[in-house]
Amino acid sequence: MSTQNPNLTYNYKVVRQFAIMTVVWGVVGMSLGVLIAAQLVWPSLNLDLPFTHFGRLRPLHTNAVIFGFGGSALFATSYYVVQRTCQARLISDKLAAFTFWGWTAVIVSAAITLPMGLTSTKEYAELEWPIDILIAVVWITYGVVFFGTITKRSMPHIYVANWFYGGFILTIGVLHILNNLALPVSAFKSYSAYAGVTDAMMQWWYGHNAVGFFLTAGFLGMMYYFVPKQAGRPVYSYRLSIVHFWALIATYVWAGGHHLHYSALPDWAQTASMVMSLILLAPSWGGMINGMMTLSGAWHKLRTDPILRFLVVSLSFYGMSTFEGPMMAIKTVNALSHNTDWTIGHVHSGALGWVAMISFGAVYHMVPKLWGLKEMYSISLINVHFWLATIGTVLYIVAMWVNGIMQGLMWRAINEDGTLTYSFVEALEASYPGYFVRFLGGVIFLSGMLIMAYNVYMTVRQKEAVAQDSAAVQAA
Repeated sequence: MSTQNPNLTYNYKVVRQFAIMTVVWGVVGMSLGVLIAAQLVWPSLNLDLPFTHFGRLRPLHTNAVIFGFGGSALFATSYYVVQRTCQARLISDKLAAFTFWGWTAVIVSAAITLPMGLTSTKEYAELEWPIDILIAVVWITYGVVFFGTITKRSMPHIYVANWFYGGFILTIGVLHILNNLALPVSAFKSYSAYAGVTDAMMQWWYGHNAVGFFLTAGFLGMMYYFVPKQAGRPVYSYRLSIVHFWALIATYVWAGGHHLHYSALPDWAQTASMVMSLILLAPSWGGMINGMMTLSGAWHKLRTDPILRFLVVSLSFYGMSTFEGPMMAIKTVNALSHNTDWTIGHVHSGALGWVAMISFGAVYHMVPKLWGLKEMYSISLINVHFWLATIGTVLYIVAMWVNGIMQGLMWRAINEDGTLTYSFVEALEASYPGYFVRFLGGVIFLSGMLIMAYNVYMTVRQKEAVAQDSAAVQAA
């Protein structure tokens, strides 16, 4: 790469910090996931302690993997991409450092308070009001750093990856602040500012868009930079990427109500969310196809490049889960799937197959560059990680699909006299084989994560590895 301006440098220190914490929180969060999966197979692993109870560890697992692992990956890649595509250093090193330490404090606070039972009880928004305030402050600072860097760019064009990152930052900020409006009654207890159905609607407006923007739009920003970069090909269609962006953000925010089918939410709101969920299929698949077609002329690289393999398979899972989601939003399908393990399978096809795999690929791409190296310590270990992640994900989601459909059918089965054919306990007993297969899939996936941690550790420990805190500005 040719140096564009020797007087400018990139701030890679904060990118390095977030990249390392992506791996750390990945190991922590996925280990918790395997533990609670094991608890459903062997309930005695709850240890009869309140701190290790499934009901307390499950929200810690989701917060650690979504906001610890996924959030750190988003911070790392967005700071990396915005500097390289704008040809500009982050607008403030101090504010960027604050986002790192502040975000780390948020996740550590979650690790302390959630096992203690201090929770708002809201899905993906369990953290209590003092931590919510810290999240808001860190997130606003993040927006200042990101958009401030764009304003000082030396490139006239704003690359589409930054559109997705920017949309994700703005929307998550609004969602977090509005959903977590609450009346504090003690240091770690508060009550929602909303009541009843309004509270449920606000929660799922937030909850589904935490998926839609945190786990989709942000990671699409990742996709639009790292897939073309790793493939050595331009984006297949830049026009399609812009259509993808506007169609996605215009429709996703309306879809949250499909979590409240057959509830007290007005029928028109349920139907509207179902229709918007179905419309979402078009922009989602448009983005997936755009990413896949970017490999035109470069498919042969998949034979030798496991990093590219991670990125491409993540797109396959993105396409699959964004087809499955709209289908599950249809009321008649939802009547079977709701509250079953099918929903868990759907979430993890996106979380493991899409979010985790594209994060793995992005981190493997960045780490050598952040330490001034040509490649990772071991390419063969990346390949092993890829197969462990793929096999683990498939085992997990297939087990949950089978369990979920079986549960839905057993719960709705009735005898001629109108009584239930199966008790809930019978449905639970029938689910045990699926729970064991899920546990096995989780162990396999976690083993891949541990291999990644070892590979990253050995990469940065090499004699020639030099931390690139302020790297010379190069072409993106």
